[in-house]
Amino acid sequence: MKIKIVNQSQHSLPQYATPASAGVDLRANLEEDVVIESMERVLIPTGLFMEIPVGYEAQVRPRSGLALKHGISVLNSPGTIDADYRGEIKVILANLSKDAFRIQNGERIAQLVIAAHEQAEWVEVEELEETSRGAGGFGSTGKE
Repeated sequence: MKIKIVNQSQHSLPQYATPASAGVDLRANLEEDVVIESMERVLIPTGLFMEIPVGYEAQVRPRSGLALKHGISVLNSPGTIDADYRGEIKVILANLSKDAFRIQNGERIAQLVIAAHEQAEWVEVEELEETSRGAGGFGSTGKE
């Protein structure tokens, strides 16, 4: 799949780290460092603009290392970038730790995964078919 991309950042285009990688890293495109205080959220620019094909979305996801080591996560995870969006890709980061965290220019802040999707045709009915699960949710199927 080919995706048109405009790179107004100071960094190279996103690249897959391995042949089996599902996502590419997004880098912060900053003129100066940004400090995220404990329980604060910030919007970090990437300098990237994309033309995603219709029928696909780009999903912005947290980086596992930042989440585990520093409590930094993508707040609306996964964030969806629709095929008709043409603005700059920006990432909402949240600091869930007790300590402030500094984001530097070029730092890998999130992952981007391209995923196919479909649009549903809604068919309104009076009732739904029965299943053995029924309305059970939120742990109703047990731990194992």
